[in-house]
Amino acid sequence: MENLDAKTISLWIMATIYTIAGILHFVIPKFYMRIMPPWIPYHKLMVQFSGIAEIALGLGLFFPQTKVLAAWGVVFLLIAVFPANVYHFQSRTRKDPPTWALILRLPLQLLLIYWAYTFTY
Repeated sequence: MENLDAKTISLWIMATIYTIAGILHFVIPKFYMRIMPPWIPYHKLMVQFSGIAEIALGLGLFFPQTKVLAAWGVVFLLIAVFPANVYHFQSRTRKDPPTWALILRLPLQLLLIYWAYTFTY
């Protein structure tokens, strides 16, 4: 077991976030399908695939043997889903979070990528 320091706690928080986010892809799939750009085919299948990926990566972050690989996976996943965040902002409706939150989400993605990157070495 790793030492319970700030970096380990940060890792566990990240792992929990991605695991829960992955589960939410199956609990509320319509939310995720709604924010997908129209040029991405098979929305439901892609939501399920990304949900499975987030669950697997989240769980992978919990184990020292798979932590680095899972962290790289999170980095690539965050880059891959960035177009959905841009599309969500561009096609927002009154049902969506406030405009400021959608704008904030875009640079926040870079911080999330950096956070995951800190566990790749």
